[in-house]
Amino acid sequence: MNRHPLRCAGLTCLFATSAHAATLDAPAAVPAQPLWELGLAGGVVSAPSYPGADDRETRALGLPLLIYRGKIFRADQSGIGARLFRTDAAELDVGLAASLPVRSDDVEARAGMPDLGALAEFGPRLKLRLARFDGYSGLRAELPLRAVMEVRSGVRHQGYTFEPRLAYDRRSMDGKWLFETNLSAVVGDGKINRYFYEVRPEYATATRPAYQAKSGLVLVRAGLFVARAINRDLRAYGFVRAENYGAGANDNSPLHLRDNGVSAGFGLSWTFKRSAALASE
Repeated sequence: MNRHPLRCAGLTCLFATSAHAATLDAPAAVPAQPLWELGLAGGVVSAPSYPGADDRETRALGLPLLIYRGKIFRADQSGIGARLFRTDAAELDVGLAASLPVRSDDVEARAGMPDLGALAEFGPRLKLRLARFDGYSGLRAELPLRAVMEVRSGVRHQGYTFEPRLAYDRRSMDGKWLFETNLSAVVGDGKINRYFYEVRPEYATATRPAYQAKSGLVLVRAGLFVARAINRDLRAYGFVRAENYGAGANDNSPLHLRDNGVSAGFGLSWTFKRSAALASE
């Protein structure tokens, strides 16, 4: 969520589903993968500056790509973390992911307010396989609970989020295409909702009255992710997500300006070195 459930300002959301990692959600037809891969990734992402914002953030980024498929420690397109438990029907992991900052001076509704810093999220995620329809498709549920940390002149804890998610994925018979559709909802505690929606009295203006945010639903979203293996080393990714904020607990906030938003992006990854040893799932 996007690995971050609330804001998609970087390439992390492009790689939220791995096109070639053999994990719980991958069909049985996926062959064994190298233990590690090194490469480069780049792309463009456009998304609302924050849930309910009238402004958008469009970023182009390039970054090194490291994939490591250890039995416990993992680093792939879905983030960095540790897999604590895995069976054919369930998996429990602990992950780390991040998103880029947003300058309040670039967002009209937040002018004069503190910036939204870079966010890092950390926490457990339970993945459940609900159905495997054949060797190439399946349905799963994900239940991630995340602590959100802001990195801006230090590190500050900014609350917790819970994002139950239902996803259907299908891989083509030749293994070159991966499609995923998903539906999720993001619920935040009072602290993370205050981070996005609260207007303290010292930041109130004639058009931006003071507002005290409360815990509850942040958004619901439906998304589509597509990945294509162009050749052994080159892969392309793309996603589009439709989000609704109108049912959120803080839709009365003066910082909530839109009930609906769309995020989209595309990217490429190139692997230039990989291990001869194969990962042991």
